[in-house]
Amino acid sequence: MTVEFKPKFNGVADATPVPLVLGLQPAVLIDHVARVDWSLLDSVPGERGGSTPVAMEELEKILREVETHILSTPEDPYPVKAIAGGSVTNTIRGLRAGFGISTGMIGAYGDDDQSNLFSSNMRFHGVDVSRMRKKKGPTGQCVCLVDALGNRTMRPSLLSAVYLQGDELTKEDFKGAKWLVMRYGKLYLGVIQAAVKIAKQEGLLVSLDLASFEMVRDYRDHLLEMLESGNIDLCFANEDEAAELLRDKQRADPEAALEFLAARCKWAVVTLSSNGCIAKHGKEVIRVPAIEEVTAIDATGAGDLFASGFLYGLVKGLSLEDCCKIGSCSGGSVIQSLGGEMTPEKWQWMYKQMQLRGLLLPPSYF
Repeated sequence: MTVEFKPKFNGVADATPVPLVLGLQPAVLIDHVARVDWSLLDSVPGERGGSTPVAMEELEKILREVETHILSTPEDPYPVKAIAGGSVTNTIRGLRAGFGISTGMIGAYGDDDQSNLFSSNMRFHGVDVSRMRKKKGPTGQCVCLVDALGNRTMRPSLLSAVYLQGDELTKEDFKGAKWLVMRYGKLYLGVIQAAVKIAKQEGLLVSLDLASFEMVRDYRDHLLEMLESGNIDLCFANEDEAAELLRDKQRADPEAALEFLAARCKWAVVTLSSNGCIAKHGKEVIRVPAIEEVTAIDATGAGDLFASGFLYGLVKGLSLEDCCKIGSCSGGSVIQSLGGEMTPEKWQWMYKQMQLRGLLLPPSYF
């Protein structure tokens, strides 16, 4: 039997219950996502495939050049998208829009049009933005350049953007929640540490994404200190981040990284792109393959939406294997279109994959 799913929110701004899962994004972002040819990627400063901060002038220059390097596809007739972005935003929006888990955002945006775009997008999907602070100044922006193979190169501009500071956080921000979702970042280490402290005092579980191989490489000592604290309950890393994490060890393969993370966190997950993922909880180790027959258009958001599915499984008390399988379904769905925001058609595809595998479907979508 085919099940038809119809998300309930569709722009109802006040349909936001107390968030079960909160996302911390100190400086929210607007993502400008575009499929481009390799010649543009060769001219952009920094390493291809990673995330390197740039000044706003450089970001605007890249956006101007994008117009002459566009790769359009039948799946994306509008090849440049401006959406509420950032890793945590993608995960939190996905949890709410696709899985029906109540979510909210903690962070700051500016007093500009970009902030209105961000808040409107998140409210449309039912995400609680009442914990967001509006400040005088610009909202962060990021250019996400996607090549013909679906690999993405990101250039965020955050240095001049408004952001949330640690002393602005209160216990009320975390009241009623069970999880705090974060992304590692040296620029906002102070607010991250403050959020973790309050979250643990309030009894929340904390999830951390390792962000990028550059972030792990350049600020590894601070990251190791955070992991050694015992305050991180769940950690996500991709294979590049995992290799950087263990670069001075005899073994730096994904399995060794999984053991390293699992010794410091209750749950550890290493995603392996087309090879699926490996995960560990206690003594249990799981390997789940990626969904076959998926054509990758854009890898942006793959890890973020994997995290949405995995967290949905944890919230529902599912097994480690089912958490990984659901994450593979959601991560495999988002890469089939441009940007980290799932279309209704891709949600439908994901639900079908879950149904075929006997996985727990969100009850509110029947």
